Amino acid sequence: MRDLSKMLAGIEENFAIPTSLMKTIATQFKEAMADGLTGNPSSLKMLPSFIGPPTGREQKRVVAVDFGGTNVRVLLVELTGLGQTRIIKKHCFPLKDKQAHYDYTAASSSGLQLFDFIAEKIAEVAPRKDKVYPLGHTFSFPCRQYGVNEAELISWTKEIKTAGVEGRDVGQLLAEALKRKGVDYVTSQAVINDTTGTLLASAYHDNTTDIAAICGTGHNSCYIESRYSLTGKPMIINMESGNFNKVNQTKYDLCLDQASEKPGAQRLEKMASGQYLGEIVRLIIRSLVQEGYMNGDARALSYPYSLPTEDLSAVLADTTPGLEVIAEITAGRWGLGNLTIDELRVLRMVARVVAVRSARLVASTWAGVLGRIDPELSRRHSIAVDGSLYEKMPGYAGFLTQGMIDFFGTKAEQITIKLSKDGSGIGAAIAAAIVYNEIIERII
Repeated sequence: MRDLSKMLAGIEENFAIPTSLMKTIATQFKEAMADGLTGNPSSLKMLPSFIGPPTGREQKRVVAVDFGGTNVRVLLVELTGLGQTRIIKKHCFPLKDKQAHYDYTAASSSGLQLFDFIAEKIAEVAPRKDKVYPLGHTFSFPCRQYGVNEAELISWTKEIKTAGVEGRDVGQLLAEALKRKGVDYVTSQAVINDTTGTLLASAYHDNTTDIAAICGTGHNSCYIESRYSLTGKPMIINMESGNFNKVNQTKYDLCLDQASEKPGAQRLEKMASGQYLGEIVRLIIRSLVQEGYMNGDARALSYPYSLPTEDLSAVLADTTPGLEVIAEITAGRWGLGNLTIDELRVLRMVARVVAVRSARLVASTWAGVLGRIDPELSRRHSIAVDGSLYEKMPGYAGFLTQGMIDFFGTKAEQITIKLSKDGSGIGAAIAAAIVYNEIIERII
């Protein structure tokens, strides 16, 4: 066996994000924000949502569609005012199911089939009862927004390839599907990004919320621009921050990027989101085995994306004396049996290094946003977060908090990072109510 300790030290160094680097990233992120807002070349799209923060007094029974990946949720939500919400009914369903013989995420499927399928599920959650339901649609993919209910898909991400959707208005596609399926009593009012939905859901009951993020399968952040140039009013800006490219890639990141569907795109997301963390760990462990630093058969680690992020959570959570949980996972699903206790510790260390880097990269971008909207950090800020990494990965929330403390010192007390559970779905409902109320007010 070769000297593993020296190799591990190199991995730790390559993945480390010290405070000095965080400050550099934050500055570059803030500059990319400014460029994106003024139309200069930028890896941040800075897309206007055409919706501002809620008052907390919106009231209505509404339908919400949360389309954030290969699973879609449909909710029937009661907004009671005073910042209170109640989920009356919720239905979660996969867009691909081998046993049911369908895959609406494949290039062989059409947008018409995809949205017809979603419309059928909406009918199940909101049956006709002589009511008209406003609908808010969270669609968490890069879109060019022309209005609050007009969003043209720029490009699929998260390996979704459904044909005939890129370049189309997804609000119109859903409205047409609802009409085809006889669900025209549900009227589409707003299309928003999942980060926008997360912000709306938190701001509905906490008016200090001005940043929101998804830290799950994908990654993105949004914030409230206090005076948007085209309207002069506050507006939520979807940054599509997963595409931020001023981050240094390791050889493992480069390998993952080149093998991905769109090399060069979504660089930050490929280093920070749950879709990719397990793959980064797989590439590191495979390299250690191939180069003789660890026992095992590298062929067992030759299948891309065979290490799900859920396994990393289990690895990070293992506190048993003999690391029995890690041993069981690696011997079973990873194909690495008979590892020594030291090798099991290496696996846990690699998982932690990758998770910590993810959190500190994300925290750096939030620091960049705060540097724009409140350079002196003179007021309180809440950052609403939804997603499985933040909610379920052991230690991840703490890594984010520590990143902000390292960056801001004692001023970090002004920042609260909190879970906004079901934020993207509830936020879509709030968006629909905001737009519906505005329409009613104009009529009156």
